[in-house]
Amino acid sequence: MRTLRRALALLALAPLAASAQLVRSGAGDLAAVTAARDQFRLDLGGGTVAGANGAFGGVRREINWDGVPDAAAAPNSLPANFFNTNSPRGVVLSTPGTGFQVSANAGVAPIEFDNLDPSYSATFQPFSAQRLFTALGSNVVDVEFLAPGTATPALTRGFGAVFSDVDLANLTSIQFFDAALNSLGTFFVPNVVGANPSFSFLGVSFAEAAVRRVRITSGTAALGAGVTENLALQRDLVVMDDFLYGEPGAAAVVPEPATVALTATGLLLLAGAARRRRA
Repeated sequence: MRTLRRALALLALAPLAASAQLVRSGAGDLAAVTAARDQFRLDLGGGTVAGANGAFGGVRREINWDGVPDAAAAPNSLPANFFNTNSPRGVVLSTPGTGFQVSANAGVAPIEFDNLDPSYSATFQPFSAQRLFTALGSNVVDVEFLAPGTATPALTRGFGAVFSDVDLANLTSIQFFDAALNSLGTFFVPNVVGANPSFSFLGVSFAEAAVRRVRITSGTAALGAGVTENLALQRDLVVMDDFLYGEPGAAAVVPEPATVALTATGLLLLAGAARRRRA
């Protein structure tokens, strides 16, 4: 039985062994976060200029929200598949909430989500001027990677994001999932104490394309009318700016159930053989 347990443990750890990660993070002012962002750019490859729409020879992708047309920005909602159809970069969004919003440009509508609550422009600041991004009705965003412009699940080497106004530690996070949607780990975004507004960056890259989906948890509450920050009550409001990720390319192949069954059978046979040898 001990042999079987050991074999099953090794099987469980096999995906983790293949998913060693490199973490880049920074928090504080613009310069501190820019340095961490630029190092993550190098980790993903592609120099200082991100790839254009569609496939781009493996060069990393970036979304800074500023190219979103006014019709898809506040007070309007952003379509969940905007960055795989209108601007095909291999990303589709989902949320337990009601949708997504990109903040408005000055002169079009209230900026920095003041359309949701007039206090927000004093709380948030864009990292790359002038737009920000948030889910609506939730503080959770799922990002799924597809071959750009298609519905084919794909894998990326890494993902990172810039956040605005992370005040409380160990709450804002990015969780990574592999091709079978098993967790590759949850990583917390660094916070900044006593500064408002402020910036934070977290990026995690892998030695090879291993990430099919990420889940971003921004602060502890969703934005909305009358919802203001109250750190004493653990209400930390956080929004996002730039997304950076490796070009989605390798197909996300999930092991067939028959393959898993054969592996389990093999482990049982090995355990039985070990017991017979001991007897």
